[in-house]
Amino acid sequence: MSNRVTGAAPETDDKTSRDREGADQKSDRKEATKARLVVISGPSGAGKTSICDALLERLPNAVWSVSATTRPLRGKETAGKNYNFVSSEEFARRKTAGAFLETAEYLGHSYGTPAEPVSQALVRGCDVVMEIDVQGGVQVAQRVPNSVRIFVLPPTMESLKARLAGRNTESEEQLRKRLEVADGEIGFARDSGCYSYFVVNDDLEDTVTNILKIIEQERKKA
Repeated sequence: MSNRVTGAAPETDDKTSRDREGADQKSDRKEATKARLVVISGPSGAGKTSICDALLERLPNAVWSVSATTRPLRGKETAGKNYNFVSSEEFARRKTAGAFLETAEYLGHSYGTPAEPVSQALVRGCDVVMEIDVQGGVQVAQRVPNSVRIFVLPPTMESLKARLAGRNTESEEQLRKRLEVADGEIGFARDSGCYSYFVVNDDLEDTVTNILKIIEQERKKA
């Protein structure tokens, strides 16, 4: 009789363990379904990077999507942190292999978001924050429909010009081209229908707070 009792105990423990594992897996799946790919787009100088940095600090378990680009490193950027800097040949090879979630061309340079790290992070239940332009935004809207796509607007075009000029990184001609591109991007973003939210970045703290509210609203839809 004692042998049967001894034999029954491990079965009960095993069942309890399996039940706990099953509950944990269900919890993990639930968290994964709540995870969101957060797309931040907007014209150059609108404050996207500052917004993304703030979101990463305030969103639990959020990760940054590091894009690949063919443009040269500039300013205080760090390879592997801000961007993965690659040659045009390497970028083309990865694009042909289907390694990117989205790609875009901007001022003669290529940009792309590696698909696998994004997918893996979402499965783990992590929000993924990515900064891409409107070309990429359209592609992400098609491939990840439940992504949270937000377009950041400057208060005025004059304020945008002042922000870009304040960088002291470009010539007058480059500045003119950026402003032309910005005007086109804003129009395209409004007409494309792929952005559900437009946020004016007049004050960084207010902007980040508004975007966090948007993300939580979208999370409740899961």
